[in-house]
Amino acid sequence: MWKIKQQAAQEEQAEPVEVESPDEVVPELGQDALYPSLNAREERMLEIKTAIHQGLLDKINLSLLDKLPPEQVQSEITALVPELLAAFDQPMNREERAALVSDVMDELLGLGPIEPLLKDETVTDILVNGCNTVFVERAGVLERVKTRFQDEKHLMRIIQKIVSAVGRRIDESSPFVDARLSDGSRVNAIVAPLALDGSLLSIRKFAKIPIDMQKLIRLGSVPQEMAVVLEAIVRSRRNVLISGGTGSGKTTMLNAMSSFIDERERIVTIEDSAELQLQQTHVARLETRPANIEGRGEVSQRDLVKNALRMRPDRIIVGEVRAGEAFDMLQAMNTGHDGSMTTVHANSARDALSRVEQMIGMSGIDITAKSSRAQIASAINIVLQVSRLADGKRRVRSLSEITGMEGETITMQEIFRFKSTGVGEDGEILGHFEATGIRPKFLTVAAEYGIELSADLFRPETRIG
Repeated sequence: MWKIKQQAAQEEQAEPVEVESPDEVVPELGQDALYPSLNAREERMLEIKTAIHQGLLDKINLSLLDKLPPEQVQSEITALVPELLAAFDQPMNREERAALVSDVMDELLGLGPIEPLLKDETVTDILVNGCNTVFVERAGVLERVKTRFQDEKHLMRIIQKIVSAVGRRIDESSPFVDARLSDGSRVNAIVAPLALDGSLLSIRKFAKIPIDMQKLIRLGSVPQEMAVVLEAIVRSRRNVLISGGTGSGKTTMLNAMSSFIDERERIVTIEDSAELQLQQTHVARLETRPANIEGRGEVSQRDLVKNALRMRPDRIIVGEVRAGEAFDMLQAMNTGHDGSMTTVHANSARDALSRVEQMIGMSGIDITAKSSRAQIASAINIVLQVSRLADGKRRVRSLSEITGMEGETITMQEIFRFKSTGVGEDGEILGHFEATGIRPKFLTVAAEYGIELSADLFRPETRIG
């Protein structure tokens, strides 16, 4: 699948730039071909679309738009467009006219130029670097697209539309914000004076159909044998820390693993920006709140973790620990909320434990380093390291088990790992998953839950996946 998408992306990038006459020849693929810009006709169409949009705003009642079905709105806009087009000396064919109506609909009811990218299921990330530059990620690879905004005010209007929908604000006094779209997609925006070359908008899209463990297996992110072990870990209520870099698939893995939680359990989720897509029916979702314009009313993840303990949860899932809430999360894991899960930014399993230790220090609790590590070793059972490789694929790099303490050092053993063997001709990272030969200690706990795992899963001489 990735090879096909990568080849298609390469072919799309390799297309020659448009020329004015058949005699004009482009000698080589230059910067303009790799980073497409709008031609004169597309610039003109953008101007017309902006003018028509403004004309429609003068003619229609915006307060009624949300109350009408989209089909009726589109029909009325389609009827008004010819009247507004008469002011322009610009002939259009049927396809261009339909595209114009669609673009105007996106401006009125959607998020303007980026609305088609949000509907494109092959796009996973949308990155807007000012009004003239938009990148997307497809199959783990970034590429620039022709999408653009009329000007900085146009981009700012779209950003305001996003953040106001979730009760947030963004301006010079509060120049960056985390928000989410109605489909759960995560949004980050940062504007002047912090953004020097135009407002920056980043959208991490979520699949309309949540990715489950079976899809991760088909994508090659997790081998079938490791998925069996992960299911046993969740069902036997082991506490899990998922570690990885930005965009490595931590939240996707957390969503997939949560599907193994029993429907009879009460789950409380805590996030800065709600993005978890748990499929169970008994889920209580909590989201932090930033301070208001007077600097009051902030509700942090730590506040929510403390409150969650009073909500009779069977499991607590924190979208990502970043600061002092790590200490409260460990306390929850140590006081009867077995099977809790969270994620952390780190480049290895050992680094993940160091980061959690540093976050305990950020809690303001006067605790020694040895006591912090003892808390970590007692609370966390499994560390799952995920990574996005150079070819864009996201894979589990290792599955490790914390076994206790030796002196002041947390002891950990690796159960599975991904071993790279080279790079293919198309840039794909070659390799395989393998067991290290270590039989995990959690098998004893799993057996108490009636879960039996074959010893063959952990034999070192057999590749898995």
